[in-house]
Amino acid sequence: MKQNILLRASNLRYGAPQFDKIKEDDYLPAFKEAIKQAYNEVAAIAENKEEPTFQNTVEALEFSGKALDEVSGIFFNLNECLSSDKMQSIAEEISPELTKLSLHILFNDKLFQRIKFVYENRRRLHLDKEQARLLEKKFLSFKENGALLDEEGKRHLAKISEEASLLSLKFGKNVLDATNDFILHLTDKEDITDLPDYVVEAAAQEAKERKLKGWVFTLQAPSYSAFMKFSPKRELRKKMYFAYGSRCLGGKYDNTAITRRILELRMDSANLLGFKNPAQAALKYRMAKNTKTVNSFLKNLLDKTLPYGKKEVKRIEEFARKHGFKEEDGTPGTLQGWDFAYWSEKLRQSRYSLSDDMVKPFFKLENVQQSLFLLANRLYGIRFVEAKDIPAYHKDVKVYDVLDEDGSHLALFYSDFFPRKSKRGGAWMTSFRDSGGIPEERPLISIVCNFTKPTPTKPSLLTFSEVTTVLHEFGHALHGIMGKGKYPSLTGTSVTRDFVELPSQIMENWAVEEEFLKMAGRHYKTNKVIGKELISKIKRARNYNSGYAFVRQLAFGITDMALHTMSKEKIDEIKTPADLEKLENRLKEKCRLLPNAKGCAFCPSFTHIFSGGYAAGYYSYKWAEVLEADAFSLFKKNGIFDRNTARSFRENILEKGNLEDAAVLYRNFRGRDPKPDALLKRCGMR
Repeated sequence: MKQNILLRASNLRYGAPQFDKIKEDDYLPAFKEAIKQAYNEVAAIAENKEEPTFQNTVEALEFSGKALDEVSGIFFNLNECLSSDKMQSIAEEISPELTKLSLHILFNDKLFQRIKFVYENRRRLHLDKEQARLLEKKFLSFKENGALLDEEGKRHLAKISEEASLLSLKFGKNVLDATNDFILHLTDKEDITDLPDYVVEAAAQEAKERKLKGWVFTLQAPSYSAFMKFSPKRELRKKMYFAYGSRCLGGKYDNTAITRRILELRMDSANLLGFKNPAQAALKYRMAKNTKTVNSFLKNLLDKTLPYGKKEVKRIEEFARKHGFKEEDGTPGTLQGWDFAYWSEKLRQSRYSLSDDMVKPFFKLENVQQSLFLLANRLYGIRFVEAKDIPAYHKDVKVYDVLDEDGSHLALFYSDFFPRKSKRGGAWMTSFRDSGGIPEERPLISIVCNFTKPTPTKPSLLTFSEVTTVLHEFGHALHGIMGKGKYPSLTGTSVTRDFVELPSQIMENWAVEEEFLKMAGRHYKTNKVIGKELISKIKRARNYNSGYAFVRQLAFGITDMALHTMSKEKIDEIKTPADLEKLENRLKEKCRLLPNAKGCAFCPSFTHIFSGGYAAGYYSYKWAEVLEADAFSLFKKNGIFDRNTARSFRENILEKGNLEDAAVLYRNFRGRDPKPDALLKRCGMR
């Protein structure tokens, strides 16, 4: 019988996945066989009659389940960006089995006793630094995740974990379905008045693909954000705003009950493991360490930035009124959520003589990507060479061989930039395979975005915000690409949640540096390099509405922390969509800059914390911004392409993964702890 394509060694270079041969029908049998192998491998370690050693227990466990890692790495990533009903069905069937395996390992007392024996005898084992770190992480992982529970406790935790896993999948599926379920179909030319040509053309292309006349706008980021920014039709903006803001708040794809139940399960799990709440459990081994530190951090930033945010909103409202913004009864207009992007863009254009129409022609996607590669080369000496012999999983995806300065292979890099119905919204970096500690098992890294697709007359052109986004995700990719180490769980992006955003967010700084802009900015028609005047406008506009943006991010972080420190009684009060909306409004009240829009709430579509990995961790974005602003100040001091500074960042941050505590790694690079003033100064609020 022919072996499953997902379980046999790939004949492609570097063991790259054979995406051109993998079928959806291959996944389920591959999962079942790989799970069976994993159980057998764990049993062999646990039942080993020899005295436990680092090699036959800790290291053996680290490399067990390899086949399952390969299958999971492919399947779950494609389920995010190339999903289908069948893929979702497989995910729902297999997720409980994966949870059972994970818990079987954590609750395997024979296995834990072997790890415990090695840990207690670690001082006489002569372990190197990396081995000692792996041993510590494995022991603490077992200890903090239920290995010490009695049998009843273990059974209860198993049920909690299985249910939570399925609910997380359902939450994400509802958000994807709700996003795809709404379109704004326009057939009257009056309704697209004043929209930029590229927006109109993209909407016409969307309508054509749906076999509709006129123009179609969706809730996908490129379409939604462009319409909200440029459409003068207030009622249509309002319709789009409520469609987006009410996703999964009641209706066909309601996530209210799922949200409540996930919070209940997380609280039960935390309590069972000896923690007061999920936030306390999540933070114990992060840089922040505890909820008091995080809440103090968020409050301190809010106190400093809220006045700036309020001034910005007031300034925009005054500008809008001056330019004819009125209510239907003729009274001066009050800025609402569906007005902010439109009038904010109008003021930005007026103040800086800068618009997306002026910027986008210079940022052809292909040019921007090549500039990312050139930037990485100038900083770290690495090269990206298109690997046309290696198949991708979709026609829009390209694959690159990443080579180090000496020509050695570092990773394969997959770029996937355009939206489709089978892809969730947003932008992210992921890996099909992490480093295996040997040259032939280097990482398989991917970045996934949702940029405007090319049209018959124009290539994909990026807004400045999208240029910043792709730099961010590329920073994550470099972290994964350059990871060094013997053990996958300690390499690349396998670091604490509040440290992982440092390598990504620091890359955003190059977006406003003239040297990078001249590399990336070439007019798609004339190939003319972006001029100094436009660069100057981009730099001057960098901090436009930075207070508003800062407070908005803080609102997400504050809400996240509040949800994951709520009492069981408060969680139980979430009975209806109205209850969830009311709760959210109360939690973010201190961050409010615009009037509340009744019927809207972001919690039921907050995938970062309910179907992603950011539960009690959304603060990490701002935490890491403090780190990266301070870190980039060293680049600014020494030169933004200074190879010595870049080498230090690579050796102390990008390559080190989780080999040491994040605070130690940062001090090794910067020579001291971070200073938060650098962030506020860069944002123009100091």
